[in-house]
Amino acid sequence: MTEERVTRVVVVDDQTVVREGLVLLLELLPGLEVAGSAGDGEQALELVARVSPDVVLMDLRMPRMDGVEATARMRELHPEVEVVVLTTYADDESIFAALRAGARGFLTKDAGADEIARAIEAVRGGHAQLDPAVQRRLVEAVTAGDRRPKSRGSGLPDGLTPREAEVLALIARGRSNAEIARELFISEATVKTHINNLFAKANLRDRAQAVTYAFRNGLVGEGD
Repeated sequence: MTEERVTRVVVVDDQTVVREGLVLLLELLPGLEVAGSAGDGEQALELVARVSPDVVLMDLRMPRMDGVEATARMRELHPEVEVVVLTTYADDESIFAALRAGARGFLTKDAGADEIARAIEAVRGGHAQLDPAVQRRLVEAVTAGDRRPKSRGSGLPDGLTPREAEVLALIARGRSNAEIARELFISEATVKTHINNLFAKANLRDRAQAVTYAFRNGLVGEGD
């Protein structure tokens, strides 16, 4: 019989009661092991370097070093460690900042134990996991369009081709590969090739980051 894979988690939150509560919760969940906890971003970086967890459950608003900066530095120094943001704040600025920094998961603190466990397992497996409310805010933000003036006339960012930009816009609108293929009258294999190319050019890791990238660069707007 194959031994169950254990995911080692570090909990980062500046509120002692919340941090200790999360530790107790995670210790009750099968397949998870708490490798340690920290009260701010600086402590988190030191702890991660010492215990090498698989996943970090990261708060955003903390003293000394906030969760966004800690996530960015963690992804740079320890790219094998995945980050799930768990925060009270689900405003657009917090969501986009965390995803740009490299977080693969984003949950609000009203998430249940099962949701937290699913997010940890998802990011460990290389997938993104966003709270449904956060996903809706991303789609709404993209649909509303970037408030900055668009500069499509001056060329696409990172050497994207017009077709890659078109595929990216459809990803940002929540389309699946099959839906993109039908809409553009191309095969799913071709869609996957375009996605691989644009992800490589724009240094994107998953569809959640692709949505952020499309929004930031004004590639999707109202009427697209």
